[in-house]
Parts: sequence; structure tokens; C-alpha cells
Amino acid sequence: MKTLAVRLEDEQHARLTILSKLAEMNVTDTIRGAIEDRLTKMSNDPQISAKAEALAAEIDREAAEQRAAIAGLFSDGTKSSTRTSSTKTTRSGA
Repeated sequence: MKTLAVRLEDEQHARLTILSKLAEMNVTDTIRGAIEDRLTKMSNDPQISAKAEALAAEIDREAAEQRAAIAGLFSDGTKSSTRTSSTKTTRSGA
């Protein structure tokens, strides 16, 4: 569980406190409920869903580029190591 500090205007805090008391809830539970409601609303927003799809595609492209870069590094490194050790063996054997 994470702790989050939120700054509220005095009037917002007063409303939050009073409404929580009237609803027979503590302030923390009221805030958690409000956040959950907002997150649900946001996750159902078609514009946000479109942005999420675009972000996922960007992440996939970047990951593919990084995988290719890693593969290139290790395949080049393996060839170099093999050549170097073969050369050393040949020189040692000569």
C-alpha cells in the first residue's frame, strides 16, 4: 500500500470532512471511493482507450528495437569472442 499526500483547499477539506461524516464514512474511505470511481470512468473513456492503444504500440516498437539491439550486441560479441579465442589458440598452437 502506498501513502499519498494531497493538498486541498480549505473549503474542499471542510466539504470532504462534513460529507464523509454525514455518509458515516471516514475521510480516507471517501477519498478511496472517489478515486476508484474516477479511475473507472477514465478507463471507460474512448479517448483514453485510444491513447492507451497508441502507447501500447509505441512500447511494443521500442521493445522490438531494444531486443534487436541486444541481439546485435550479443551476436557480434559472440563472433568476436570466437574469432579472438580461435586466433589465440592458433597462435598458441604455432
